Amino acid sequence: MGKLKWGMIGGGEGSQIGPAHRLGALADGRFEFIASALDHRPDVGREYALRLGLAADRAYGDWQEMLAGEKDRSDRINLVTVATPNSTHFEITKAFLEAGFNVLCEKPMTMTVEEGEEIQKIAAKSDAICAVNYCYSAYPMVRQARDMVRLGEIGKVRLVVTNFSHGHHGDATDADNPRVRWRYDPAMAGVSGQFADCGIHALHMASFIVGDEVETLSADFASTILSRELEDDAMVNFRMSGGTVGRLWTSSVAIGRQHGFDIQIFGETGGLRWASEQPNQLIYTPVGGRTQIIEKGEGGLHPDAQRLSRVAIAHPEGFPLAVANIYCDLADAIAGETRDGLPTAEAGLRSMAAVHAAVRSAKENGAWVDARPPMFR
Repeated sequence: MGKLKWGMIGGGEGSQIGPAHRLGALADGRFEFIASALDHRPDVGREYALRLGLAADRAYGDWQEMLAGEKDRSDRINLVTVATPNSTHFEITKAFLEAGFNVLCEKPMTMTVEEGEEIQKIAAKSDAICAVNYCYSAYPMVRQARDMVRLGEIGKVRLVVTNFSHGHHGDATDADNPRVRWRYDPAMAGVSGQFADCGIHALHMASFIVGDEVETLSADFASTILSRELEDDAMVNFRMSGGTVGRLWTSSVAIGRQHGFDIQIFGETGGLRWASEQPNQLIYTPVGGRTQIIEKGEGGLHPDAQRLSRVAIAHPEGFPLAVANIYCDLADAIAGETRDGLPTAEAGLRSMAAVHAAVRSAKENGAWVDARPPMFR
């Protein structure tokens, strides 16, 4: 099979996530970038696409033009990435899925649970793939942790403690900066601020490694900068279907923390810890034994960790290559291989159900509520 044809919507010049997708999609030579609608300003998007080397007839002005232009081509794109503002994810993803395109959507997949269930139903009936960019789950040592749990190497999991907390929105004098303000504006961000932005990465990671789903949760939200309508700090306790207990903290006002995403998995016979700021290492402690550091690239790793490691031991592999691993799994899935580590529409739906459940719980002073989408209860 030759290179797969890839297109991108959003992620234009100055975008935070756009470069990571372009680096990731092209890193392994599995995709070629041939179509785009990169900016909400058509002329700006077209001009940037031309500078990136796209042909003029596939440098589209908006996603509707891109859909119309690609759907009947014999050489149409094999995958489209949706990296637009949150409120547009549903309509774009739905339209391309219904036209038979494989889609990688940035998180959150939708703004409402009802929209998420509709995407899940469309994806279930379609031959097309709908994936969601929970790219932290594609780091090699996260895959190592997942396989260690699956194979019983730390026994039955009792407890998960995870957090995704930073301090980059902690300056109250910068609260009106447009690049910050929208994240706490319900008209643009939806029902949740920090939990929907960062917390769902931590929640997805817990489910991904443990291999179980969140069933109920209790949440406490705080807007520590009073001008913010949505929360900038949240604590969420959760329980999984198999009995695992979970604790999650997420914050954007934790000044001094930079990225702050880590997870600890505590089982009956051992514990694991992974942190995004030291992504090459997985910390493993067997019960009654010494703490060990498992390094990316060393011998004896489980197959998924080996497959997704590109460079030799002690050489760092960062965020763009984690995104690249998502594209590797997508390329394999498009070719017909099973890649069960690929986050799908179901993961996007469950995340949105958890967001709405957490909002409801916080309004009810931390009441325990059902976090599952109605269609999975």
